[in-house]
Amino acid sequence: MAKFKAWLYRLMYGRYGTDKLGNVMLIAYLVIVVTHTLTSLVFNIFVPTFNTLWIDLPVYAVSLALVFFICYRMFSKNIAKRRRENEKFCNFFSLQKNKFRDRKTHVYRKCPSCKAVLRLPRAKGKHSVVCPRCKNRFTTHG
Repeated sequence: MAKFKAWLYRLMYGRYGTDKLGNVMLIAYLVIVVTHTLTSLVFNIFVPTFNTLWIDLPVYAVSLALVFFICYRMFSKNIAKRRRENEKFCNFFSLQKNKFRDRKTHVYRKCPSCKAVLRLPRAKGKHSVVCPRCKNRFTTHG
């Protein structure tokens, strides 16, 4: 067991490994496979003559592509690029979480010139906003 562990450490040295994006893709893969297995089992029990080939092939293709992409990211030596991918993924979902949390009190708008996301208090009517990043003035409709 110690030899295998040492071999695994040598294999993964300098490689990216796992992260949140990889974990989410792995969970998506498991959900797809389990759901497909259960639905095809139910169809084969209750409708034995039902041909599931037209469902099986695309599901297998998507699940296989997910597995290859997970492995590609995990064994990649381009750590900076994989880190950027994970950061974009995490930033997107943290923004969605914040939008949902603040949906009653604030509204999120993008600056038309620099595309920065601004968190503005929710108010009715037209309002003039100054972007803190590029100092561009634009109007929003509340």
